[in-house]
Amino acid sequence: MALIKTSNPALSNKTFTNLADAQYGVTIDAANRMTLSGTVNKTGILLVCAMATAAWTWRMFLQSRDMAEVAPLMIVGLIGGLIFSMVTIFKKEWSPITAPIYALLEGLVLGGLSAVFDVRYPGIGIQAVSLTFGTLFVLLIAYSSGLIKVTQKFRLGIVAATGGIFVFYMLEMVLGFFGIQFNSINGSGLIGIGFSLIVVAIAALNLVLDFDFIEQGVQVGAPKYMEWYGAFGIMVTLVWLYIEILRLLSKLRSRN
Repeated sequence: MALIKTSNPALSNKTFTNLADAQYGVTIDAANRMTLSGTVNKTGILLVCAMATAAWTWRMFLQSRDMAEVAPLMIVGLIGGLIFSMVTIFKKEWSPITAPIYALLEGLVLGGLSAVFDVRYPGIGIQAVSLTFGTLFVLLIAYSSGLIKVTQKFRLGIVAATGGIFVFYMLEMVLGFFGIQFNSINGSGLIGIGFSLIVVAIAALNLVLDFDFIEQGVQVGAPKYMEWYGAFGIMVTLVWLYIEILRLLSKLRSRN
């Protein structure tokens, strides 16, 4: 089996390789294999779950305009989402249960965060959602039509860029405890906007790697529950992409 690489931690390069090793000598009938249509359907379910809880915390904050009202739910969503994402990654066979729970928890965070931004910049939440889904569909069409081809160099480039962003964010968080801030990057100046544009582009291209990875899973005949796991991987990327688009739009709006 060819080595499949993606920078999405949920869809590591060993996911389907390990499954193939575990199932060596075992034949999975067609009805119990992962399919592309099944993964798309599961992705839709996870999106509905996330939007449902996001709408709840969004409405709660807009009604009270008090961060204390939604902060506990956001903290639960943040910590719970991290826990269930780790459980899903290490226990893929549990993904039919853990993936929807992850989506529900992430919705709590995204809804509250979006509402806070929307109060300061009216309409920014809808703009971010529209751009996120628009990016998803455009890249899906580009990938399906063959306009974007996932080569080994393409994979390595996106993986390296994503890893660099992760290291930078971790470094920024650690240095923040010592009062060191990256104001130019986090600000609304040209450097800050340029940085956000680069991060959004890299986050978006991770979707292409996810599409390719899922397609490879279908080709190797992964078990049915991997549809949920593949959908979970797409959700992880979409959450990151949405947050980065929200940050970019807030920087642009703050210049007005």
